[in-house]
Order: sequence, then C-alpha cells, then structure tokens
Amino acid sequence: MIRVAVAGVRGEMGRVAVHALRASDEFEYVGGIARVADASEQTYASVGDLLHERTPDVLLDLTTRPASFEISMAALAGGVRPVIGVSGWTDDERAALAHLAEERGVGAMIVPNFSTGALLMMQFAEQAARFFADVEIVEMHRVGKKDKPSGTALQTAQCIARGGGRRPEIHSVRLPGLVARHEVLFGNPGESLTIRHDSLSRESFVPGIFAALRAVMQLHGLTIGLDAIFDQMRAVPST
Repeated sequence: MIRVAVAGVRGEMGRVAVHALRASDEFEYVGGIARVADASEQTYASVGDLLHERTPDVLLDLTTRPASFEISMAALAGGVRPVIGVSGWTDDERAALAHLAEERGVGAMIVPNFSTGALLMMQFAEQAARFFADVEIVEMHRVGKKDKPSGTALQTAQCIARGGGRRPEIHSVRLPGLVARHEVLFGNPGESLTIRHDSLSRESFVPGIFAALRAVMQLHGLTIGLDAIFDQMRAVPST
C-alpha cells in the first residue's frame, strides 16, 4: 500500500481526501498536518513533527500559498514525494521544487485541478484553438477561493496558447453556492463554441488525486498537471 499523509487535513478538500483514503484498499492514511496538532486524530503541526513519528511515501498538499511551498519543500527534503493541489505557485517556487526533486531522486507533482473532466476541457480547448481566432474564459468559484483567476483557468489559457490560439481574457466570478465552473467561449463569424466543465462536489477530484498518488511513485523530478499521466489514468481504474 502507498502510505499517504495529507497537509490541510481540516479543510473541505482535506476532509474529502482523508475519507477517500481511509475507504481505499490501495492507500494507507498515515496522518495529517494542520495549524493545531491533535494526537487523537493523527494530526501534526508541521512536516517535521509528522516525519518524526510517521513514514509516508507521499504528502498530499491541500493547503494554500505561501505555506504550501514550505510544506512541500520540507516533505521533499525528508524524502517524501509531494503531490500539490495548490495553485498560484511562482516560477521561482516551481524551479526550486524541481531542483530539489532532482537532487533527492524522487518525483513531485503540481496539479492545478484533479478533475478528469477539467483535464478533458483543457485538451478540447487546445484543439479548438486551431480553428477559432477569438476566445475568452469565464471561471466561477465559491466566495472563499483566494486565488483569482483560478489555476485551472490559467492552465487552460496556456493550453489555448499552445494550440496556436490568442491568449484569452479570463473573467472571475466568486459567489455563494458555487463549487467550480469553467467556461471556454470560442467565437468565429456566424458561430460560437462553448466548452464547459462543472465540478458539482469535491468528490469529483478523488479519482484524479488517486491517479496522481499512484503516478508520483514512479516519477522523477517535477511534473505539472494530470495531462502528463493521462494514459495511466485511462489504464488504471480509479478506486
């Protein structure tokens, strides 16, 4: 079994991840990291405290910046592979993580969105960019989401540019009741194309989390996004 620790264990996504890990026969949940430790819940206040008592293979980082950078670097320094579900990392932070992962000889992943549907949305948008000159992105999330625009919207814009399209404008909406919605709107004279993805609950991210946890065990250096392991996602059914 792959031994997994979770940083941000008391957050909404952290609770979903822990529940899924405990229900799985493929992964062993070995402890969490939160601001306040609680031994009865296997929760520690720092990576160092957790590694003093536990031996995870992977740290699933579901915190926020800037704490995420320090947490993931500390995990790598301890030989633990980080899978980072946090957007907003700078180029310098990614470079530092990549350097340390190579130095330690282990894998690391930054995944802006764990949803399989969101991954497909980005791939479809990259294909459509060859045929539509004009495009804009609308991303809608819950009020509490700190980064604006979302990491998924930024990555989608990169996919569109890679496909030969114009770098799109991104419009951000924050409203109560939303989880995550991304719309990519393409326009040509006389026609339009909309590619839309909705995450209706956080459980939609679990298959992608599991795929990343599996894959990082075989990777070396830094990998960005689920698209790098897409074939493995199709080949290995989610738990």
